[in-house]
Amino acid sequence: MRFGLIQSELMMNNKLKILFAALLLLALGCNHTSTTSTQSADITISPDAGTSFKEGEPVTVKLHFPAPTTLDSVVYLIDSARVMSKKDSSEITLKTDTMHCGARVITAKIYTGGKSQDVATNIVVMAPKPPVEYTYKVVKVFPHDTSCYTEGLLYQDGFLYESGGGQSQSPPGQPGTDLSIGQSSLRKVDLETGKPVKKVMVDPTKFGEGISIVGDKIIQLTWKDPKIGYIYDKNTFKLIKNFDNNIGVEGWGMCFDGNKLYMDDSTNRIWFIAKDKWKAIGYIDVYDDKGPVDSLNELEYIDGKIYANIYYTDFIVVIDPKTGAVLEKIDLSSLYPMPRKPPAEVLNGIAYDAKGKRIFITGKKWQHLYQVEFNKK
Repeated sequence: MRFGLIQSELMMNNKLKILFAALLLLALGCNHTSTTSTQSADITISPDAGTSFKEGEPVTVKLHFPAPTTLDSVVYLIDSARVMSKKDSSEITLKTDTMHCGARVITAKIYTGGKSQDVATNIVVMAPKPPVEYTYKVVKVFPHDTSCYTEGLLYQDGFLYESGGGQSQSPPGQPGTDLSIGQSSLRKVDLETGKPVKKVMVDPTKFGEGISIVGDKIIQLTWKDPKIGYIYDKNTFKLIKNFDNNIGVEGWGMCFDGNKLYMDDSTNRIWFIAKDKWKAIGYIDVYDDKGPVDSLNELEYIDGKIYANIYYTDFIVVIDPKTGAVLEKIDLSSLYPMPRKPPAEVLNGIAYDAKGKRIFITGKKWQHLYQVEFNKK
């Protein structure tokens, strides 16, 4: 993601996303019928659409009828998966401790007199508690190439691999493209010197984004208009092929847990992607105890958790990949305080040395890369 998208535009985009999500929740929460009864429009269900619950809190679901009604049965579903059935309209209690964070649709399928009717609402499941707050300690400082607008960063076999964003040529039909950052690249970098030992340039009209290594291949995302991906030979950096990225809103950060890829897309959603075929196989929506955590950027998978930069901030959040709950929040605001010396821009870049248990942090066009340790405040 380029810094040239001014913050007001990003805030407006986020407001539009929130508005769209609210309208979607409202639509999902409206009562609807599959077959008819004269009272179909009058049956309601609680809780109200959009009610928030923290993971682990029980949800009491109750049907409300305008007049006494004899039922054959009621089947309850969460996101179209059946969870229980009853022979009457008494309230039920649903557990949220195994639910993913985000919007969950609750549907009651009511059977009476040989007819069925659906009424639905939705809830929003959030993280069960505030994230644990962490700070950091700098262990060692390494040089970093200030020409690299870091969009993807990882460490493997003694080297850093880095994706630098930017464009040096306007895409067709987009004459106003910001070309000030320069051309995107893929690099293999010597940790001690910060200098590339191998480097290839990306199509000058494409804006490079996150990267992951899967076996002997490197996958590199691009931002948008249209968003595509590249697959390179890890050893030679020869481009093997490109592919259409038809997942998510935009191409931002990416990481790999050894079994599947994770990709974020400018929102609070992290997609699960098959490692051998670019196909979505699931997703999580990321929430803390207050609401959605938007603008997730560069990603790294560390010891069973996802670490994510939050764009335009100096924070990293640590996410449970099973539920989307934010477990920890790391404050790096004093690592490279504002105002930063040009051309340095925002914090973005997390790499993990699994063998050495080292974590590296940098930012877009920063002059240093930092080995850090995280400690509770």
